Amino acid sequence: MRCRGAAFVDSPSRVSARAPSWLAGVAACALSGAHAASVDSGTLNAEPARLAPQSVLLDLAAAGTRLVAVGDRGIVVLSDNRGQTWQQAKTVPTQNLLTGVCFSDDRHGVAVGHDEIILTTSDAGETWARKHYAPEAQQPLLDVLCNGADSIAVGAYGTYFVSPDRGTTWTERKFDAQKPPAPKPAGQGGKPNAAADGDDDGLAEDFHLNRIVAASGSRLYVAAEAGHLYRSDDAGATWRELPSPYEGSFFGLLPLNGESLLACGLRGHLFRSDDGGLNWREISTNTEAMLNDAARLPGGTTVIVGLSGAVLVSHDDGASYRVLQQSDRKGLSAVLPLGAAEIVTVGEAGVKLISLGAAQ
Repeated sequence: MRCRGAAFVDSPSRVSARAPSWLAGVAACALSGAHAASVDSGTLNAEPARLAPQSVLLDLAAAGTRLVAVGDRGIVVLSDNRGQTWQQAKTVPTQNLLTGVCFSDDRHGVAVGHDEIILTTSDAGETWARKHYAPEAQQPLLDVLCNGADSIAVGAYGTYFVSPDRGTTWTERKFDAQKPPAPKPAGQGGKPNAAADGDDDGLAEDFHLNRIVAASGSRLYVAAEAGHLYRSDDAGATWRELPSPYEGSFFGLLPLNGESLLACGLRGHLFRSDDGGLNWREISTNTEAMLNDAARLPGGTTVIVGLSGAVLVSHDDGASYRVLQQSDRKGLSAVLPLGAAEIVTVGEAGVKLISLGAAQ
């Protein structure tokens, strides 16, 4: 079975995906149920849900001043007052789990999810149209990037789709990445970064691609399972694999100023590079929670969110962090800034606004 919730599992030793482990059961049920049911949930409209903002939500994005969040059973919710209140989208033509959303401007957006579902909107999320759907593939898309008119969707087992027209048409491409240079021999500059040795038993293209982000129009990064990180300097036309600082999966990436970049993942692991991902150093987080997403607030504060209600806050450009533990310990999947000291998150309990001035 191929699952994504916070977990994709196709063998006991292979667990990955961008979303938290509390969704593993949701993902498993969604996939097994889709094959057993006589009605394909991927072709049904999302149903109105009175508690939609409190349902499982996995990602959110800004469409101008509007906030748009997506999640379980095709639920899409919208807020026009900085997250204070939310209403459900009028038309979403799927009941599949939606895992990622992005906007290229204040009206045009793309959402992706299970069974390679791809949806687009041209009215800031009010209504959506299905552009791609492949239940026979039995694999989900995990994230999507809107980069001007171009869009890139990534997912399980190296799935990689591109669109040149704001999501109207899509082409699947093979995700090929140039291998990183071999690590330095011992004794030359201390302990080297871990690097692939070129022997991946033929599975190099098979890694789950968990997150895609842009540092600029041309510089893109992908976080993947099993310690894999990738960079493109030509807007996704070609990719190179970066030397990796550890073998665990990465779920979140945050470009900072210049060549600086944060990468986060399993068991509270957080790493920083100041040369575009060529060299890394680990940053202590004081948590073993899986870290899923990161954002930079106006004024420079950096925030990282993860499982068990973990919120990591840095006021020194990501050099050190304190844990702002949420008392409900509900998993958090994505984060956006609302101001210099406030964030909006989505996750296990839906939408949550968090002030960074005091612990919750």
